Amino acid sequence: MHHRTVEELMSRDVVRARPDTPFKELVRLLEENGVTALPVVDELDRPVGVVSEADLLRKSADQADPTGRAPIPHLEAWERAKAEGSRAEELMSAPAVCARPEWTVVEAARLMETQNVKRLPVVDEADRLLGIVSRGDLLRVFLRRDEAIREEITGDLLRRTLGLDSRDVTAEVRDGRVTLSGTVGHKSLVPVVEQLCRGVDGVVSVTANLTYRPDDARDAPTGT
Repeated sequence: MHHRTVEELMSRDVVRARPDTPFKELVRLLEENGVTALPVVDELDRPVGVVSEADLLRKSADQADPTGRAPIPHLEAWERAKAEGSRAEELMSAPAVCARPEWTVVEAARLMETQNVKRLPVVDEADRLLGIVSRGDLLRVFLRRDEAIREEITGDLLRRTLGLDSRDVTAEVRDGRVTLSGTVGHKSLVPVVEQLCRGVDGVVSVTANLTYRPDDARDAPTGT
């Protein structure tokens, strides 16, 4: 079973900033390149942080409203320091939360969720920047064709991995939703098949309408 990796999904042409890149240059880089964040790299091209639109907007939020209608928000000390910053190293979120190119979509998505970030710089073994992967990049796996998903489930997973006959178990896929029908050898195999199908790239949900053969010794009633 093939899982698309971060390397297959990431953007390779990454716009970078340096720690000493000034505020206005950061704004220009974001605007001209149509991106919402920039990795900040050191002299060896290793990410040391990420500066985003949200980081830069703290400066605007910290300014007094000339109309007097909007109160100046309370900022923590670290937020105040960012609002007063003028270079990338003062404005960025650090340290950079990074991914590796061989990671699966699941690994990258879990890291984004636990770290509450929208994108991950991708680095090699020496921590040098290779690319960047965003939430949108990871969601592209759900654009996979239904037929490709069905072929992987019926061929790679059911037949080759689990040794199930295609006449016993069938898979129907519509808009990424998988419906399994048929009979498996024993009861304990039902959740295994369902879980493996959920791990196929592009699968949105799995409904397992599966029965099992009653002659399974583990399901046979015991004598009294």
